[in-house]
Amino acid sequence: MAEEIKSLEGLEAVAGDTAAAVAVAPPREPVRDSLGRSYATGKRKDAVARVWIKPGSGKVVVNGKPMKEYFARPVLQMILKQPFTVSGTEDQFDVMATVAGGGLSGQAGAVKHGVSKALQLYDPSLRPALKAAGFLTRDSRVVERKKYGKAKARKSFQFSKR
Repeated sequence: MAEEIKSLEGLEAVAGDTAAAVAVAPPREPVRDSLGRSYATGKRKDAVARVWIKPGSGKVVVNGKPMKEYFARPVLQMILKQPFTVSGTEDQFDVMATVAGGGLSGQAGAVKHGVSKALQLYDPSLRPALKAAGFLTRDSRVVERKKYGKAKARKSFQFSKR
């Protein structure tokens, strides 16, 4: 710090070419296997889903069963379709998923998370829409553990004064 900077010209001389110093991230490349599929793992609560997507007619198979048979409730089917709706790719990809652990709601969330991650790996241009909708972030909320001296995590036993 021998020389003191007193003007913008002096600052430019010291700083040099800063535009070249800033590294620009290279564009993301699609990640596909030899069969043209993208794979991702999705998680929600205790459920873990392994998801493969490939171009197709929109057929969704979960644990060897069609989506409408495995996830009978319309709400769970809607959850599964959300990534395709947001990215504008309805009926363009076939999904094959195996999911284990948790209940049906957590499993639907896990498959949704896996589908979202696989979609952005298959076509990186879909990443901004999926990221903005929050589908690439793992929902970290899990059941709170039971504490000793309590009926459940926070519920106490009935208090009796006498």
